[in-house]
This record gives sequence, C-alpha cells and structure tokens, in this order.
Amino acid sequence: MTAPLRAGLLGLGMMGRHHARLLREIDGIQLVAVADPAGDTHGVAAGMDVLPDVDALAAAGLDIAVVAVPTRFHASAASTLASAGIHVLVEKPIADSSAEGEALADLFEARGLVGAVGHVERFNPALQQLRARLAEGEIGDVYQIATRRQSTFPARIGDVGVAKDLATHDIDLTAWVAQSSYDAVSAQTAFKSGRSHEDMITIAGRLSDGAVVNHLINWLSPMKERVTVITGERGTFIADTATADLTLHRNGTAALEWESVSTFRGVSEGDVTRFAFAKREPLRAELEAFRDAVNGLPTTLSTMREAVHVLRVVEASLESASQGGRLVRTAVHA
Repeated sequence: MTAPLRAGLLGLGMMGRHHARLLREIDGIQLVAVADPAGDTHGVAAGMDVLPDVDALAAAGLDIAVVAVPTRFHASAASTLASAGIHVLVEKPIADSSAEGEALADLFEARGLVGAVGHVERFNPALQQLRARLAEGEIGDVYQIATRRQSTFPARIGDVGVAKDLATHDIDLTAWVAQSSYDAVSAQTAFKSGRSHEDMITIAGRLSDGAVVNHLINWLSPMKERVTVITGERGTFIADTATADLTLHRNGTAALEWESVSTFRGVSEGDVTRFAFAKREPLRAELEAFRDAVNGLPTTLSTMREAVHVLRVVEASLESASQGGRLVRTAVHA
C-alpha cells in the first residue's frame, strides 16, 4: 500500500479550517503540520503545534501543502514551498498580480511540481454536470454565458476587492465550462462601502470561440445569489451553484400557429428538465483531485497557467473600469 501524502496547511482562518477538516478525512492524505502567524483562532489544530510561518512549514517534511492565507502572501508562500520540493494548492486568486502568478507558474513547471489553484467552482456538482452536457452537444453551439454572484460583504476579506475575490470564480468557471479563453472585456465598478477596493463590478466580454459573456458581481446585496445561465442554439442551462441544481430549458419543436408570437420570440418554449445527480462537497472533491494529480492522475484542477489567465482578465476588467468601460483585450492562456 502506498504511504499517504504528508500534508501541511498554511492559514487557519475561515477557509483554512475547512481545509484542515478535509485533509484529516480524505484517504491517501495525512495532515502532519499546520502554520499560521496569527495562531489557531478557530481551534482547528486539534492538538498539533501551530508553526509560526511558511519557512517552518516547508521544513516539516511535506509532500503537499495548501496555502490559505490572504492574497498578498500567495506568491511568496507558494514559492517557499516549491523551493522545498512541495506540491502546492494555493487558494484563488493565484497571486496579487498576473506577473507574480506567471513567475509562480514558471517556478513550479521548472521544478516538475504540481501547482494548482483553488478555483473550487470547477468541482460544483451542477457545473460538472453542465460541462459534461455541453461537451456532449446537448444545446449545440454556445451563444452566451451570464453569471450573477451577489451577497453581503465578508468581513474576512480586507486586501482585495470583489473582482479578485469573487469575479475570479465566474471568469474561471466560464472559461472552463466553455473550454475557451477570454478575448476582450469591458467593465464598470462601484465603491459604495467606503473601502479602498471596489465592492461591485459588471463585466461584459467575448470568448475566443465567439460566445458573449456577462458577469454581475457585488458585495452589496442582502441575499446570496450564485447563478450561471448558458444559452445555446437548442436551449438554455441554468445552474444554481449555491444549491448545486441544474435545469435545462429546451427550445420548443412544435410549430407556433400564432405567427406574430413566433416571429417575435425567435424560438418557442419547450420542455423543462431539472436533473438529479449526486452532490458531493466541492472542496472535498477539489482536494481529492489535488491528491490524484500529485499521484500522476488526470484531473480538472485549475493549473497555475489557467489561473494566470483568470487574473489577467480581472486586471483587464479593472483597467477597463478605470477608463470608463473601454474595451480591453486579454492575453490568451497557453
């Protein structure tokens, strides 16, 4: 039997506590070390010594590590771990800038290490079903992808705005389900909460395959909304990623006798199907995929190169917003 991967965790905050729980439960992984300069505020160390920093963690004889600290520390922490020969899953976004992210991707590739980024929506059951059904051509060519991600402000976020914290989810899931990179974006931002970072952003753009995209994201809504709508030539998928539900509205096939309605609508309303499927915890599935990638198996994890493209799209969106919504082209990822 293969020995379990020795795992370490940097960051014991709101995300770190969930990583700690799952790293203890997943087969093939043994959590052996945790570190956080702020200590164990959520009581998740469970009797383990809390190491003071990433250097101490890197010296703990690890095979893999998860980095769940504020964004501004991602690049330096992951670099330190890579220098010690440790495979790393870093929470999104990959770094504070795409330049830092690209240097990080270069480092992990040069050392032959798995470098993954926690774009966890890839492991949402509804989106996994959606991607599979799109690949099978269930609605034909994809015309439009629209997402809405709205909620109250999370007090734990202090170093980035809503674009890097939340829009990264929508940009990655859109590129992933469509299997296409972003070509260009136009955006608008708002600052309504007295913070230095934006708390609202709208992004419109186009993918390299021609699909039109639109993202509405904010920290200013009293309700939580996580919705992805994909419209194609034969129907529309609606994925609610908060509940992991997936519904398909098919185009109608029966001819409409009322000519004025048919002409106005373009398509008619057909059958509506809500799919039933197993709903696993996305973060658990992501960490299992990280384990599998380190063991040489294929996975749908976000690579560091893909995560750099996501961050470039965010940066292009913020650049566009600062210039009144001017269209900004984005670099295609490898």
